[in-house]
Amino acid sequence: MSEKQSICEEQVFHQVFSENEIALRNFLFYKLGDLEKARDFAQESFIRLWNNCSKVVFEKVKGFLFTTANRLFLDHYDHQKVVLKFEYRSDSTQARMEQNPEFLYQEGEFKERLERAVSDLPEKQRMVFLMSRIDKLKNREIADAMDISIKTVEKHISTAIKSLRETLDELDNLKV
Repeated sequence: MSEKQSICEEQVFHQVFSENEIALRNFLFYKLGDLEKARDFAQESFIRLWNNCSKVVFEKVKGFLFTTANRLFLDHYDHQKVVLKFEYRSDSTQARMEQNPEFLYQEGEFKERLERAVSDLPEKQRMVFLMSRIDKLKNREIADAMDISIKTVEKHISTAIKSLRETLDELDNLKV
């Protein structure tokens, strides 16, 4: 190939792709240990080459591809570290809370208050609310099961939520 070839020419780009795709994918596979991610990152490297084809000198194509692929890998690696750090923090915080006797007591007390507040709802309202929140039924399914309109289902749910909020807030205010 001559020195003046442009990567922006489709035929030249296709040849560059054919010559480097397997090596680039394998390079990424060895780093990632995940063939699908390696293929994705290799593809992303070629997309970035195409998007920057007018800026990349033909002789530097291979270096551009491997540098881009390595940066994608490093970005992915840094992101995974952040994700793991966050998961560790949230897991350890949850574990500490679950071991804290005061938290366990307050959690149990709140569950009792919530169950009492739900049981105090009018029968139809309670049934609609529980079908929606516990059974995860759609409003249409609840309406069909109870032989009421969707608007009535929506009204029962919103009224139940409002009532529960008020009841639980009242109980919190009494404690203070």
